Amino acid sequence: MTQRYVPLSGFARNLVAYGASEVAAKLSRLVVVIAVSRSMEVGQIGMAAGALAGAEILKSLTETGVGQRIIAAPAADLAATCNTARRIFTVWCVGLCALQVAIAAAIWALGGDVMLAIMLAILGAEHLFMPAGLVQTALAMREGKLSATAAIAGAQVVGANLMSAALAVMWPSALALVLPRLLAAPIWLIAMRRLRPWHPDPMAGHAPLAPFVRFGRAVLGVEIAKALRLQSDKLVVGLMLGAESLGLFFMAFNAGLGLATSFSTALSTVLFPHLCAAEDRAGALRRGMMLSMGLIVPAVVLQSLLAPVYVPILFGDRWAGIDEVVSILCLAAIPATLWASAAGWLRANDRPEVELKVTVALAVLLTLNTVLLAPFGLTAIAVGYLAVASVVMLGASLPAIGDAFAPQLRKA
Repeated sequence: MTQRYVPLSGFARNLVAYGASEVAAKLSRLVVVIAVSRSMEVGQIGMAAGALAGAEILKSLTETGVGQRIIAAPAADLAATCNTARRIFTVWCVGLCALQVAIAAAIWALGGDVMLAIMLAILGAEHLFMPAGLVQTALAMREGKLSATAAIAGAQVVGANLMSAALAVMWPSALALVLPRLLAAPIWLIAMRRLRPWHPDPMAGHAPLAPFVRFGRAVLGVEIAKALRLQSDKLVVGLMLGAESLGLFFMAFNAGLGLATSFSTALSTVLFPHLCAAEDRAGALRRGMMLSMGLIVPAVVLQSLLAPVYVPILFGDRWAGIDEVVSILCLAAIPATLWASAAGWLRANDRPEVELKVTVALAVLLTLNTVLLAPFGLTAIAVGYLAVASVVMLGASLPAIGDAFAPQLRKA
């Protein structure tokens, strides 16, 4: 693909668009958290959290790097690449739906919780809506329509969250946190197909599978490890401490890590196509890092300081004890943002296997942190989480930081 200079202003606009989409999603998620904290029992919240955690781990299997192959493909190979990508998306997503339904059926047959099985099956059906819109999404991102894709993704999440909040008030059940995920999937599909119409081109043939497999296996491993990092601690707490403790854990981590995951997700989405299109990749990375850190650091410090004020107000007095946990976890957004920049640099330089090693190490260490510190309470887990995440993410980001700032240091 011909490289071209992409000004920082374009990157900033896209980052703001995706950041705003993520913030809207998290604010609507906060509405859900407030609704369930005042209407549902802690045990029900814990059960739903367990189903959502399991589903998110399985959903990470959809992140195969196929869309990024479309974004980075040379113009001459684009049609064939899209044809192959559509086949991969269809087979993969249908298979994932079947796998999740099979797991739900096994839980039911083995005498497990029937409600948990039903929730997993409902969440699995969401995969069926994805193949018909994923190629369109990647093409829209390739063409610079990131603001529009951000708005669509945000509309889907916000729609699902508002439905969850309404259901939680009218029908306080664990299903209220799950069913809207499926109901909102058509919002994304219809909007993406209208944003960037596309149909397979039979005359273009199909691109070979080998490049997809080589790039995709590392990206898939990264996304699985990332999902395990974000969700495995919930499973550990549920197994070791029970559904009620998991409910508390779910509330605290949603409030504390919401900004961290939102901004790093937005940055990862925007930075990869920005770096692929930039002539001066080191300069683009440097400017992206400086902009993102300049935005996130003041925001998370303020959020951390104000947690003792807003947690009791938003969630009610019975949740006031988790404000310390929220304050600590807010700060994880800082190393997460830096690592998101470094990970984008690795993928743009066709080195996703390095990102995979770091993400696996992080997932293992954070799960071990939860196992070892769970007997000492949520605050201890949060402190350990922040310490481990900071050391690993900052250390792994050093090569990218060196690449970004070395030209400036040589000039000085």
